[in-house]
Amino acid sequence: MFIDLSPLKENTEYRKLFIGQTVSFFGSMMTYVAIPYQAYEITKSSFHVGLISTFQLIPLLAAGLYGGALADATERRKLLLWSEIGLFICTLGFILNSYLSQPSYYLLVLIAALSSVLVGIHRPAMDAIVPQIVKKEHLPAVAALGSLRYSIGAVAGPALGGILISQFGTISTYSIDALTFLISAFAIYKMKSVQIPFAENNVSFKSILEGIQYAYKTPVILGTYLVDIIAMVFAMPMALYPQMVSEMNISSKLGWLYAAIPLGAATTSIFSKPFSKIKRHGAGVIMAATAWGIFIILMAFTQNIYLILSCLILAGAADNVSAIYRSTIWNEVIPANIRGRLGSLNMLSYMVGPLIGNVRAGSMAAMTNTHISILSGGILCTLICFMCIWIFPKFWSYQSEI
Repeated sequence: MFIDLSPLKENTEYRKLFIGQTVSFFGSMMTYVAIPYQAYEITKSSFHVGLISTFQLIPLLAAGLYGGALADATERRKLLLWSEIGLFICTLGFILNSYLSQPSYYLLVLIAALSSVLVGIHRPAMDAIVPQIVKKEHLPAVAALGSLRYSIGAVAGPALGGILISQFGTISTYSIDALTFLISAFAIYKMKSVQIPFAENNVSFKSILEGIQYAYKTPVILGTYLVDIIAMVFAMPMALYPQMVSEMNISSKLGWLYAAIPLGAATTSIFSKPFSKIKRHGAGVIMAATAWGIFIILMAFTQNIYLILSCLILAGAADNVSAIYRSTIWNEVIPANIRGRLGSLNMLSYMVGPLIGNVRAGSMAAMTNTHISILSGGILCTLICFMCIWIFPKFWSYQSEI
């Protein structure tokens, strides 16, 4: 019934990576709250909050593709280590900007963009190294543990970040984030090197293109990307949180909103063991994405903060079911020698969607209001995701072999 902890108990290297990344992600989610909060405080505009996602998206696309090829050509542990150190330096930049008498929106955007470059190098290496250090039979459990790691950080990070911001300002959240990067870097440093089977000799456009072609020609992989992107582009509400709490005069509850979706995800992660018995993973992804849209629609019909939180928690639970099945599919289907390049595409699929979704939500709210932005996005998400049953028939019928 409960989550399978076998990989943590039996695998020392995975345990080091898991603990380090859990700590690091906790700090990153505190910063995830601090950046839009600070942007809204400076500009008083949800459009400018959403615009940050645009400046994060462009470097993420370029660095992500390059980072994936790099992860197939060089030692993945070293890429993780240097990426963590680079992210630590970026966090110092956030701290220095906050110390200014008038923090700069443009400097905030610039540092956020640089952080995206480093994330684009970090995430493919991490996604690629995990299947190398765990047993194949542990892959479903690893997918659930990865979701749990995300959920813990994304619940506790925003909750604590919101409290610290309201009491002490953004400097406190950025400072804790900087410390977590150092802890994670030490955990990665203590890991053993992992050799890449059939490693690429160099990083080139051709090697990047090979990864893209493999994904395009594999319906199961392509389906995981497109269904999630559709769900996030149309129904991601996070850019609206600062405006929502401002309109309801409950700014102290900002962290609650950011924590709600991950809280729902944490619930399904903890009780994820039965999911491994279901083999129709493609169908699971599509139905979970459709349910995500339905709960976002329901959120649009209330101004009660507790009902809004309930809808977000249920949406997070649905999205996490999709994430578990998508991660299991990736680890099962993708060959070891191209996991870095496919890892970059995996990363882009689950990060690009929310970034574009935040731009859509913020822009529509600026033109209309938050209610219309949430409702219209939720309806489009639900309809298109449900239609994916017929749009991606091979993905819908896919069954896991694990």
